[in-house]
Amino acid sequence: MAQLSARQIALTALRLWREEKRFADSIISELLAETVLKPSDRAFALELFYGVLRNLTLLDFWIRRLRASRVESDLRDILRLGLYQLLFLETAEHAAVHETVSLASKKQRTIINAMLRAATRRRSELLPHAEAQPLFVRTSHPQFLVERWQQHFGAEHAQELCELNNLPAPVYARINLLRIDRTEFLRTYPESRLVPDNPNFVKVNSLPSDALERGHCYVQDPSTTIACQLLDPKPGERILDACAAPGGKTALIAEQVKNRAFIAACDREQRRVRAMRANLQRLGAQIALVEQCDWTRQSRSIFQSANGGFDRVLVDAPCSNTGVMRRRVDVRWRLTPADFGRMQERQIAIIRAVLRWLKPGGVVVYSTCSLEPEENEEVVRRIVAETPALRLEAQKHSLPFRDGFDGAFAAKLVRST
Repeated sequence: MAQLSARQIALTALRLWREEKRFADSIISELLAETVLKPSDRAFALELFYGVLRNLTLLDFWIRRLRASRVESDLRDILRLGLYQLLFLETAEHAAVHETVSLASKKQRTIINAMLRAATRRRSELLPHAEAQPLFVRTSHPQFLVERWQQHFGAEHAQELCELNNLPAPVYARINLLRIDRTEFLRTYPESRLVPDNPNFVKVNSLPSDALERGHCYVQDPSTTIACQLLDPKPGERILDACAAPGGKTALIAEQVKNRAFIAACDREQRRVRAMRANLQRLGAQIALVEQCDWTRQSRSIFQSANGGFDRVLVDAPCSNTGVMRRRVDVRWRLTPADFGRMQERQIAIIRAVLRWLKPGGVVVYSTCSLEPEENEEVVRRIVAETPALRLEAQKHSLPFRDGFDGAFAAKLVRST
């Protein structure tokens, strides 16, 4: 295995992310899997990589203050790492500068050393200048996204949302009552802390691997439960989870009905379907039939043999993920203003495809982890308008700045008999 330092891993990850346009989580996971690191060095590599991605705009603002001429991309990546250590982590100058300079080629080292030492001298100037910048600069979010959040939520909540997105996401886990009861879980894993008003959720700094391997819990944000609450499945029913991977909501549905129902769980990617099948087996969701299905391409359900259709359908649709930006750090840099309309068309196509398998009198719950009205209320409005047999019964939101959890939306629609 390659023997790279934490800083080398972070720099390699930044360059791969910039050049290959791959997801940040995938890149850093692969690099760490190929390298032997102490836990502290592993944590430092993650901090550097994700910290730079969370603060790209602000770091580049400081680079422009330090050097007026153009900065080449590879040099910029190294400077971002150095400035993040100096101005965010407050790493000792000799360590931050020396170790960062050592990452560069010989011809780059002089300029990197000069700029990082200048940043240390000018710290009292650089930090106030940053605070005086617009919100999108000082919190490193796309300007169009900040402006729409200010319009939808107001200036104060938009700022709270941006600031929350730049904090490491807390780790929550749902106690899996199919494998263990709450009292026994807390006794077995005493470092877990119950989440107020969410009695089957715990907050942890890190979970013991055996808790996950034994299916005693599943890493999941409490916001994900609002869709299952609205679905309200009953024992004996036939339930379709149309976009189910990686299986967290499917497992919760199985728990809600105490494994006494039938669940058809599908997703479009075979890789995700395999992961879901493994998750559901580990969690003891014995009633789930897992299959691959792309609803936007298949005009028929792979579950045609379902006896008269399904009593309840959950469409946890693919979305922009703007409600989970603190967990998916690079999402903000992938989005464009056109994406919300594009996602809406895909979401509506999925709902149309699954509605034909909903029984008269049945319930369909549509959910996303988006904060955007185009993907939430507007989708529901369009579906109800074009489907007279559907009636909107309830809607729920989880808003990070209000509820403290991830952003989520769910709507319950009932089909007339």
